[in-house]
Amino acid sequence: MFSDIEIGVFIDELEEKIQVINDGLLALERDEGNPDIIQEIFRAAHTVKGSSGIMGYQNMASLTHEMENLFDKIRHGEIHVTSDMINVLFEALDTLKALKDEVTGEGPAVDTTAVVDKIRSFVQGDPVVTPEQPKPVVVQPAGAAIDWIEIGDVEENVIREAELRGFQAYRIAVDIAQDCQMKNVRAFLIFETLQQVGEIIKSSPAAEDIQDGKYDTGFQLVLITKEDTDRIKNLVITISEVTDARVEPIVLPGQEAAETPAKVKEASAVRAETREVKNGTAETAEKKAVKTVRVDVNKLDNLMNLVGELVIDRTRLNRFAEIFESRFGSDDLVEAINEISNHLGQVTGDLQEQIMKARMLPVAQLFNRFPRMVRDTAQKLGKEIDFVVEGKETELDRNVIEVIGDPLIHLIRNAIDHGIETPQERVAAGKSPTGTLLLKASYAESHIVITVQDDGRGMDVNKIKNKAVELGFMDREAVDRLSDREALNLIFRPGFSTKNNEVSDLSGRGVGMDVVNTAIEQINGTVELDTKLGSGTRFTIRLPLTLAIIRALMITLGNQVYAFPLTNVSETIRITDQDIRRVGNNEVIVVRDRILPLVRLGRLFNCPDYQEDTKMFVVIIGSGEKRVAVVVDKLLGEQEIVIKSLGDYLGQVPGLSGACILGDGKVALIVDVRGLVKNLAVEEATYAAG
Repeated sequence: MFSDIEIGVFIDELEEKIQVINDGLLALERDEGNPDIIQEIFRAAHTVKGSSGIMGYQNMASLTHEMENLFDKIRHGEIHVTSDMINVLFEALDTLKALKDEVTGEGPAVDTTAVVDKIRSFVQGDPVVTPEQPKPVVVQPAGAAIDWIEIGDVEENVIREAELRGFQAYRIAVDIAQDCQMKNVRAFLIFETLQQVGEIIKSSPAAEDIQDGKYDTGFQLVLITKEDTDRIKNLVITISEVTDARVEPIVLPGQEAAETPAKVKEASAVRAETREVKNGTAETAEKKAVKTVRVDVNKLDNLMNLVGELVIDRTRLNRFAEIFESRFGSDDLVEAINEISNHLGQVTGDLQEQIMKARMLPVAQLFNRFPRMVRDTAQKLGKEIDFVVEGKETELDRNVIEVIGDPLIHLIRNAIDHGIETPQERVAAGKSPTGTLLLKASYAESHIVITVQDDGRGMDVNKIKNKAVELGFMDREAVDRLSDREALNLIFRPGFSTKNNEVSDLSGRGVGMDVVNTAIEQINGTVELDTKLGSGTRFTIRLPLTLAIIRALMITLGNQVYAFPLTNVSETIRITDQDIRRVGNNEVIVVRDRILPLVRLGRLFNCPDYQEDTKMFVVIIGSGEKRVAVVVDKLLGEQEIVIKSLGDYLGQVPGLSGACILGDGKVALIVDVRGLVKNLAVEEATYAAG
């Protein structure tokens, strides 16, 4: 019976190999004869076959065994790749994903008979050939004489150079229990443990074979470290299923003449290839550690909450230091408090940054889902699409990634279904028969920008306006006064749809676009739309890096402090009573020829206004293309705040999205800009029409 950790390691490796096979099949479809791609898929299938067989998942082992056989014949030129074969292999990949869900308990039992038979049909009945396994190196039982690993000229040069820096080299023989089921996991733990205290410069068998579990009951290593023999042995012997560990210092022959430059260069090359030095800056070693450390996401959430409390206390301490200095002037005690405050601020800031980074995931985790979806959708619709993905290494808060998955799926499917034309239509329009769909992620200041862009037919603004009148959203006079951008934003209205027989040549993106917009606005993001008839459409999504800590514009209303998320603040201005106009019973102001609804925050929250002079402070806030002008008492400036929920007791309070604690311990309320704009800006177009 395997432990949860062992199963978790197996699932992690399985997901990685499934992604390798998925990417490989997509690449193989474009480049059928590429031997590197074929070899990569073969290795991935071989790895899954071996690990699933050890774990006892026979259906998975049998399926990947047949895939391995097929790719073995492909790589030897006995079979050529066809589109039918690619389709069957994708079916096998889907079955492999279903088998993974079966293992984790997230899916029902899976029957692999049909897909296995399809794969075998491509092999044409040839006998199954199992790739020959490398012969393992056998380590003698504990206490017996050991045939120690040999030290070559290259290793000798490395050891001599290390000795000059105070290091010692050791041979280490490790024995593993004969009934060990996860030998690759045990080997990985041993390597990781030893690399914490030194550098492994040689192994027998090769490091790749050892970490793939391709050894009998033990292996040998050569380690350079400053630790002593007992310390090294204790580190290894305490690892589960290690039955024995023998450590022997390496004593080289007497000092030789100065090493030749060639040998020194060769030794340096070995160190560069291993990239396993504990104190080095090897990028691959760091990436490997990031991939293998498993942390419960709830622990990261708790850490973020604790860091939020530290940020609050840091702000309070800064405020206290300011008050202390104003009362007692500058003396040694005040300077000491300021020094402590500044240092705590630096440490808290660094800690906050590191915890936020720990919560970040590369968007590749999300983007990797889409190439297969694009391929299948395009194939069903008879379209040719070149799907370009850029910026997969861009990192985003895991909570944000979870939210934007469905909106991106909707945008991509709509681009394929309604945006990009068929090859015949594109050729008739003077375009390449293959359409281009771009999915890109990038950083922009404190935001992530995700772009979904196609070079399809684009949107017809006039047809959108006509549809708005037909659906009763606006009358003809009002809709004719809309600018092109305002008309395009109609597709984000709930219930707006252009999908019918009369306007089928329109991109049809109105279906469900309100859901896309709502999902993105819920995480303080925005969606912008640009299109040109006949040239294509681009959606630009701007998202915050994290949802827990934000920058906000702090304002006062009477004795209460409120916060506007800075991402929703366009600008601040001052106006007088003469700048206010009335449309019906509503107050509006004109800002650069645009009529904006004016709301007095005091009236909204039933608080009296405390204006000190005739000039009023106004904050222009927005969500998407909508803008609202809000009258406040004073502007306090920008501040980093930690968002706190109002809790179950208060629940959802209209106009508020949460609260935060200020430096003086008081509570500031965070204004729900999205809800405020949604409620107050619906008549903005009507104002413009009037």
